[in-house]
Amino acid sequence: MAEFAVIGMGRFGRAVARNLALEGQAVLAIDRDARRLEVVAPDVDSVVNIDTTLEEEVKGLRLDRMSCVVVAIGSRATEASILTTAILRELGVGRIVARSFDERHARLLLTVGANEVLNPEDEIGRRLATRLAFPDIFDHIKLGDAVLAEVEAPEAFAGLRLDELDLRQRYDLSVLAIRRDGDTLVNPTGESVLAGGDLLVVLGHPDAIRQVADLL
Repeated sequence: MAEFAVIGMGRFGRAVARNLALEGQAVLAIDRDARRLEVVAPDVDSVVNIDTTLEEEVKGLRLDRMSCVVVAIGSRATEASILTTAILRELGVGRIVARSFDERHARLLLTVGANEVLNPEDEIGRRLATRLAFPDIFDHIKLGDAVLAEVEAPEAFAGLRLDELDLRQRYDLSVLAIRRDGDTLVNPTGESVLAGGDLLVVLGHPDAIRQVADLL
């Protein structure tokens, strides 16, 4: 079990803390507003009410022992998120993931010590746009120039083996798993036969995935 600290118990911070706890991880929730901590306290291992822009208060928590610290401070306190991130880096925290609100904020967070920055609103927007434009691509994760996506197998694929379809040669796609009736076949072989309604977990270029989705 890993240990995580989440700083900032706004909507996003609470969601991160609660979902980490649901995954069986140890979670410390931190906020300078005690009322926000009361809301999340039943769902996490412990809570601490401090101002993380004060180095002396943060130092006493020994956050350098955490697997990761998530800086989820809200948009009304961007300076606080930058200062908090800088303090965490100064105190030797190994992995810092910080929430950003625009490109400039992201650059500043990286400059002062964040290992990774994310903008939840941008990510939600991208996912929604993809789902609206390509309704047969159910979910996706961008991995550099490639995408890991879940797409429904076209009806024309039903009854055919993966080696007959030869998706790697035709579309430069790798099939990593097949989901069928609630079960998941991981690393399917070329002899795996597809059925109607199968969901394919594929890795490849976005254009190639859209070509397969367009066959539906």
